[in-house]
Formats: sequence, C-alpha cells, structure tokens
Amino acid sequence: MKVRILGCSGGIGAGLRSTSLLIDDDILIDAGTGLGDLTLEEMGRIRHIFVTHSHLDHVCFIPLLIDTIFDLVKEPVIIHGQESTLQALQSYIFNWVVWPDFAELPRPESPVLSYRAMRPGEVWENHGRDIEMIAVNHIVPAVAYRVACESGSFAFSGDTSTNDSLWAALNAHGQLDLLIVEAAFADHNLELSKMAKHYCPSLLAEDMKKLQLDPEIYISHRKPGEETRILQECCEQMPSRKLKGLSGGEVFTL
Repeated sequence: MKVRILGCSGGIGAGLRSTSLLIDDDILIDAGTGLGDLTLEEMGRIRHIFVTHSHLDHVCFIPLLIDTIFDLVKEPVIIHGQESTLQALQSYIFNWVVWPDFAELPRPESPVLSYRAMRPGEVWENHGRDIEMIAVNHIVPAVAYRVACESGSFAFSGDTSTNDSLWAALNAHGQLDLLIVEAAFADHNLELSKMAKHYCPSLLAEDMKKLQLDPEIYISHRKPGEETRILQECCEQMPSRKLKGLSGGEVFTL
C-alpha cells in the first residue's frame, strides 16, 4: 500500500496545500487543495473519497474534481463519510446554487457521483485494504480513519482535539506503523485550540499518553508560519516518541 501526501497544511500559500491523502491510485482521504496537483490521468483513477468532516479545507476540491473528470469515468465516484457530513455536502455544495448536483448528472439513474454513509466502528473492505472509521472530537461531526492491508497499517486523525475514542480504537488492534496526527496551533494559542477543537502540542502530548503503540508519528495541519514552532514544541513535550513534521509530496510504503 502506498500513501501519497498531496497536502497537509493548515492553510494555503506558496508551496502549501490543504489536506488530501492518496492511497494507492484510487482512494482519497479528504480532498483539499493538494488534490489539484494530480494529473488529469491520476484524477481519473480515483474511485473513492473518504471524508473526515465537512470543513472547506478538507472538501473544497471535491466539486472541482468531479467536474474535471466528468467525461472520464464510467461509474460514479463514491464519497464515504458520516451521514451528517454527506448531508452537508449535498445541502451546501452540490445544491445547484454553489455547484451542480452531480449525483443527478449526467442522468439520475447513472450519475458521476454517489454517496455511502458510514458509522464510526464500521470497516470498509476493498482489494485487501480495510478502512475503519473512528469517531473523534471536533467542532463539527468528524472522524479519523485507520487503513490496514496485509503488509502494514496507518491512521489519520483528521481534525480533532482531546478525546478517548481515537486512542482506544488504535490500541484495540495492537499494531500501527504510521500515525498522521494534527497539531494546528502552537501552545501560545492554547485557548484558541480548545475553542476550535484542534490539538496544540500540550493537548496532543497529554492525549498521546493514551496510545499504547509506538508508530512513526507525523504532525500535520500546522498553521502557516508556525510550522517550526509547533513541531519543536511537540518534540519537546513528547521526547520518547518518534516525531517528524509532515510535508506535502511525501510518500509512504506500507
């Protein structure tokens, strides 16, 4: 299994892309601005999009992707997510006002886009890859995903703050090779982190005590301009963990 980081920044700017992970060549987790760096051929191979939550930086390129590959696909691209997340996409984006409803185009009986609701704890299996949805704690309903195949596993926290559900779900498997977890703010923004329900280094360090496994850990979703400070604070507060900053363009093979 190959995991390609299309984007992982907490904002945009030169060289920065918002969150999107490509698994092999057919599955996305989230669809932020990093998705736009794929070639047309690469976009045409995408069959599934697993959405962590409804915030714009994680879903903004779904409508543009579907419009771009409209004539290339012979079966619908399936968006997986919690029911509330899928409803938000239908109500506020694919509503004929912001964007056409591609779940009805080119014809309602054979659309280019479809939806599949999941619940936390559910596992979707496809070609030897198991994708588990895990509830997390954010300002809107949000989830993490654990992805496993015969040769390894990784987890992506999505956007979250202090919780027990993510760590309990990961511990239940007894094995994890790679963890991509967010830390959006530095500790001087502790109160903002709590209000927005994002991790900062001190909140993440406290929660990381709950993880009984020892994966490689990559910090994502760092706010532009604060990347170095956030990573330094994470490393200082979790010295026993194998921590690195995540960068767009990185590729992991599991």
